[in-house]
Amino acid sequence: MLAETICSAVSAAGLGIAAITAYRKRFLAAARIAAYALVPLGLVMTGAVAWVADALSFSPVVWAGFGVLGAAWLLLLSTRAVERRRAGRPGVAGGAEPRAVAPGAPVPSRTVTAKPRSAPSADDDFGDIEAILKKHGI
Repeated sequence: MLAETICSAVSAAGLGIAAITAYRKRFLAAARIAAYALVPLGLVMTGAVAWVADALSFSPVVWAGFGVLGAAWLLLLSTRAVERRRAGRPGVAGGAEPRAVAPGAPVPSRTVTAKPRSAPSADDDFGDIEAILKKHGI
């Protein structure tokens, strides 16, 4: 009786944490927390907590408990699959989203073309510095 109460309380606390996590817009983490929180409840409902003392009975609550355990397992698998798919996308980790390019459009190159310079002179260097200062209004 005490073990069932503790397992139910742990499940309720875990589902509360999952709700708070979902409120913070972290749905993948919330689904994973909910899946872990449902495991003790499923174990209580299946009678696995008192499995040693009693034999498995064919009550609807026991089979509903197996259903809860299956739902928790499916949640865990689906969140891991989504996480693996996100890890493979370029630009997701850095926070920048990739730009859409129309099919058949030329891909812009990143090469910078510059005219070749001759040996730098002191006047040329000061001219660049003066241009920068003027640009900033100094």
